Amino acid sequence: MHSLDWAAWIVSGGWLGMLGVLLRNSSKLDHLPEAPPEPSTHGLVCLCMPARNEAQSIGGALDSWLAQDYQDLFILVVDDGSSDGTAEILRGRADSHPDRCRVLRNDSLPAGWLGKNHAMHLAVQQPEAMEAAWLLFVDADVYVTPDLLRRTFAYLDERPADILALLFAVDAVGFWERVAVPLAVPGFLVFVPPHQVVNPRHFAFAGIGAFTLLSRSAYDAVGGHASAPLEAVDDMMLAYRIKKAGYVNRLACGGPMLHLRMYRGLLEIIRGMRKNTAALPGWWLMPVLVPLLLAGYLSPLWLPFVGHPILGFLIWLLTPAIAGDASQRITWKPMDWIWVFWPVNGLILGAGMLWAFWDRLRGVNTWRGRKVVLRGESPRVKKMN
Repeated sequence: MHSLDWAAWIVSGGWLGMLGVLLRNSSKLDHLPEAPPEPSTHGLVCLCMPARNEAQSIGGALDSWLAQDYQDLFILVVDDGSSDGTAEILRGRADSHPDRCRVLRNDSLPAGWLGKNHAMHLAVQQPEAMEAAWLLFVDADVYVTPDLLRRTFAYLDERPADILALLFAVDAVGFWERVAVPLAVPGFLVFVPPHQVVNPRHFAFAGIGAFTLLSRSAYDAVGGHASAPLEAVDDMMLAYRIKKAGYVNRLACGGPMLHLRMYRGLLEIIRGMRKNTAALPGWWLMPVLVPLLLAGYLSPLWLPFVGHPILGFLIWLLTPAIAGDASQRITWKPMDWIWVFWPVNGLILGAGMLWAFWDRLRGVNTWRGRKVVLRGESPRVKKMN
């Protein structure tokens, strides 16, 4: 067999195998039940939201949380040195809802902390968080329906957990967002089998920045954010530490009740890929991984030229069908015809990974106006001059 034939079958087999894993895992994803007809309480929930330069989305997002019909909810927002109008928006919401929302302003970042981790650490030390039975960590661009928390606790009544992550639906605008983001989110399920997250003997664990609800006792038992102040993937690794400590972790679908617009335009998508991949271990393998990724993503284009047109067509057709089916399970939105252009996602991901590799070589990354020094075992953070 010719070497190109071997390459064709190896790449195709690997890609089709991943699609099979996605098909199986997405079918195992739990969904939230309907909210119970009668109001119920499971104790005080303290929502902790870090915000830095989120003026585009935080007003509507915070309004949706303030509209929650779960009564025992208090919202703490940490304005982490915003300079784009975020502070004014937050001040208005806090003044309008003093009994349900409070804003903390933080303009300094101590040495040895990443910005988001420090913001969360400040929030959980507040009296409202100390009294809470549950902590809810969310990002500042997440929109929710009024019954989300009641539906979440109805789920926990059926399937108890100490830490629950909800997968979110995506709002996509324009060509690049529509082709890249909705198909990328189900990719999480390739690596995190939802039915195994609860299994104490399985390696799978899940924490998601958009929505992670956890008991205060479990958070304190592992030392909270203070025990890993420089952990870049804080949500996932917090879940890892809590599950490792013997607590119950679950993953369920929060969409379409929980949704957000992850990125705005092509450049922001690439920057997001850059930030996320720069935090991964084994970054020095990126020059090897990028060609492998491109071989998979672009396989419908090159397989016909090495004598496998049917295989290329099959991969081109099955990828949006299976990933789109997983996306539909999460978002309840119909498939998008624009997904036929899915191979371009390889170029987007490859660009982000190479940019992250360059950041690693330089020893610095930049996110929301802060320099993250990447050299050594752990990143360090500096303010931009």
